[in-house]
Amino acid sequence: MNERDAVIRGPYDQRSVRARIEAFFLDNLGKVATREQILEVATDPRTGRQPENWHQRLSELRTDSGYTILSWRNRGDLKQSEYMMPNAERRSRASGRVRPTAHVWEEVLKAANYRCEWNMEGAPCGLRQGDIDPVGGGTVRLTPDHKLPHSLDADSDPQDLDKWQPLCGRHQVMKRNYWDDETGWLNVLAIVQSASEEQKRQVLDFLTDYFSHQQP
Repeated sequence: MNERDAVIRGPYDQRSVRARIEAFFLDNLGKVATREQILEVATDPRTGRQPENWHQRLSELRTDSGYTILSWRNRGDLKQSEYMMPNAERRSRASGRVRPTAHVWEEVLKAANYRCEWNMEGAPCGLRQGDIDPVGGGTVRLTPDHKLPHSLDADSDPQDLDKWQPLCGRHQVMKRNYWDDETGWLNVLAIVQSASEEQKRQVLDFLTDYFSHQQP
């Protein structure tokens, strides 16, 4: 199969954005799909409304459903805004997730000033509920996150304020990509894949220097 063969574009009439995107990729295994084609499929066939956070639904197919969906971060021959599902295999998932009680969640939000608490190298996200995400687009919706990865603390006490933090959708997905939910180990490969080209070159230089000092 030629990866650049024309994709099957539907129509897809599943009720959810995620289900329509899933059906599209399963119909086009091994084929390269563009952002525009995915957005066309994700559009509600009844109302014509284009979803704001289609990319988050795509990421959930990776993290929640266990599918492999490749992008330019994973393969050098894919361009930005191109994606490909090589096969229909699905990785196993962790056990069901506990959520904080409604009262605890409201207290967690108040303590965070109703902002996303993702913080990487001293750079907090700080997006509020209802903001427009300047990176991923779409309206921000804050959801509860285990401060420790689910795989390390699957039974977080729903009554314990200190166990939870609010994250925006983009950083929920990023955190799930960074942590292996089966082992609890950092997913170093995913972190490197999401890094900039300059950071990738720094990693390459480090590994080249590291292995040059290894005994044959």
